[in-house]
Amino acid sequence: MILIHAIFRERAGPAVRSLICLAGLCVAFPAAAQNALSDPSIAAPDEIVVYGRALPQIGKALSGSAGTVGYRDFEDKSMARVGELAENVPGLVATQHSGTGKANQYFLRGFNLDHGTDLAGLVDGVPINLRTHGHGQGYLDLNFLIPELIERIDYRKGPYFADMGDFSAVGTIGFTTSSHMAAPIAEVTAGSFGYVRALAAGSTKEGDGSLLGAIEAVRSNGPWQLDENLHKLNGLLKLARGNGGADDGEGASLSLGFYHADWASTDQVPLRAIRSGAIDRLGYIDPDLCGRTTRAALTANIAGSDIRATAYAIFYDFALTSNFTYFLDDPVNGDEFRQRDRRGVFGGSISHSAYGGIGRLPAEFIVGADVRYDLIGKIGLYRSVAGHTVSTIRQDRVDEASGALFGQAQFWPTPRLRAVLGLRADLYRYNVSSDVAANSGKGSAALLSPKVVIAWNLTDPIEIYADYGEGFHSNDARGATITIDPVSGAAADPVKLLVRARSAELGARIEQHGFTASLAVFHLSLGSELVFAGDGGSTEPGAASRHTGIEASLFWRPAPWFSIDGSAALTHARFRGVVVGEDRIPNAVPRVIAGGFAIKASERLSFNMRVRQFGAAPLTGDNSARSHATTQINFGSHWRAGAIRIGLDLFNLFDSKANDITYFYRSRLPGEPTEGVEDYHLHPVEPRQARLSVRYIF
Repeated sequence: MILIHAIFRERAGPAVRSLICLAGLCVAFPAAAQNALSDPSIAAPDEIVVYGRALPQIGKALSGSAGTVGYRDFEDKSMARVGELAENVPGLVATQHSGTGKANQYFLRGFNLDHGTDLAGLVDGVPINLRTHGHGQGYLDLNFLIPELIERIDYRKGPYFADMGDFSAVGTIGFTTSSHMAAPIAEVTAGSFGYVRALAAGSTKEGDGSLLGAIEAVRSNGPWQLDENLHKLNGLLKLARGNGGADDGEGASLSLGFYHADWASTDQVPLRAIRSGAIDRLGYIDPDLCGRTTRAALTANIAGSDIRATAYAIFYDFALTSNFTYFLDDPVNGDEFRQRDRRGVFGGSISHSAYGGIGRLPAEFIVGADVRYDLIGKIGLYRSVAGHTVSTIRQDRVDEASGALFGQAQFWPTPRLRAVLGLRADLYRYNVSSDVAANSGKGSAALLSPKVVIAWNLTDPIEIYADYGEGFHSNDARGATITIDPVSGAAADPVKLLVRARSAELGARIEQHGFTASLAVFHLSLGSELVFAGDGGSTEPGAASRHTGIEASLFWRPAPWFSIDGSAALTHARFRGVVVGEDRIPNAVPRVIAGGFAIKASERLSFNMRVRQFGAAPLTGDNSARSHATTQINFGSHWRAGAIRIGLDLFNLFDSKANDITYFYRSRLPGEPTEGVEDYHLHPVEPRQARLSVRYIF
């Protein structure tokens, strides 16, 4: 830990010293994992579980909106971006309004989740969201994932689960990486707009375990008039025994991942500039926008018959140059700004399960704890010109630590009726050291979150659910200590660090003969909704809100060679405590429809097609400005012959001219009035493109 402090040049304040020892133990935990890897009591699995949508959930799931997607379900699915892995969650949309290397924009249950404000993500039990982030609270960047190494995706919606805390009020996505591969592969992909990807991955036996390794490199110019110039390098090493310490079964794993990407950005552009002919639809205003991300992570997992533990240490470095208002604030030099974030994240979790009884009723008990420490050595906002920093708006150092205890009791009043009672307690402490002394400060916040679930197995193929839960998201710690606006110098009001969410859901699920369908009706109230402020390029706390909606999904495999799936979600979202008629939530997408099919025409040839639509949404509180619906169709085919697999993917098959994202705010172009112009600002869907891949299976 002394070395870590030296690297980040950060001193933990008194508020977090009590957690430094726990963070240190989490960093040291991989040694325990290495010992577990050689433990003869952890044997290789006797059978291989194939995860997928057809995996039974009745008797296991705690809500009608939870589920599992396996690699088999998306192995041949056409995906233009890594972030589209998240779209395996029914009702979820992942778009992009900037460069490919940036975190996606997520939409779920009528929430514009920006880059992850109320959507929790985990990889092998390690949280991905970054709190008090330089660009956006809860920043959820999935670009370091290698799709071929994802064994399964577990998703849950709502705050009904005691083991999840921050950012999980709307949904949770858990990615589990493979511990071994059936055979090594080497693959090269080439496509439109200078896209090239190379991947090599494989595993080998190491005693009673396995060692998996993968390396990926990507280069792309993108379809934009300004070359994206994306360079991406990604790698993973994973040493595992048994099931690698995943959620099911016993095992242990130790993994090391590295990711780096840099790119040039074409952000959203004003509609008036396109209509006037000043720029092309795929054009740009500021040619100097760019980004860079570096991430390195060490993860250890151990799972026994009744105990599971995870520990992690992450290094993260991020820089992003943006310009959303062009010349509104500074008519001479422009409004370009740069955001920085450099940190270490250390933490872990542990849980213990036991079977017993409550009176005469059989019961399963789970108790656990998690701890996390963000050592943010540098987080800043700067003015820039032509991509170069010229002055500092605000620069801080932040210590933010949290700890949680949770417990859950599941019992069976009858063989077909389950009840679950859960409780979670979270404690946060933070210390902000700002370049403006008045904005420095420290504090703490705590929250109790109860959970109640009832599941009734009405008949063998049908189960119905009733859920209630409370959860939360955290706000940026800098917002909890601010007293002076660093731009205007005016007084600023601090915000609460933890914002409570309350949600209830009724759901049903049917599983029979290769057919799975689910239905959920939900209501979620949030004490303060985090909203994207287009004119500042930041996420800001907004008014309280309520979201009510209905979701349905189905998966059907009527024959081994054919499968079809679909989902639809409708949501009514409004701010609370706001004048009726001005209570619309900007970018709250009211409708999401997605579906597709896969056909295995022969042992060699397969096809798949997918359609996705997200509906028109309000862009202002009074609904005077609205976006248009976006529909996109992708097609893919794969041909296999011996050790060779050739794939052809066509993205945006019918060359839709719709938009990935649309905002409405004030900006100024050269020659326009000094007060600027309110206008639509959009980022188009990428035009039709093709990618050809060739894989060799050793």
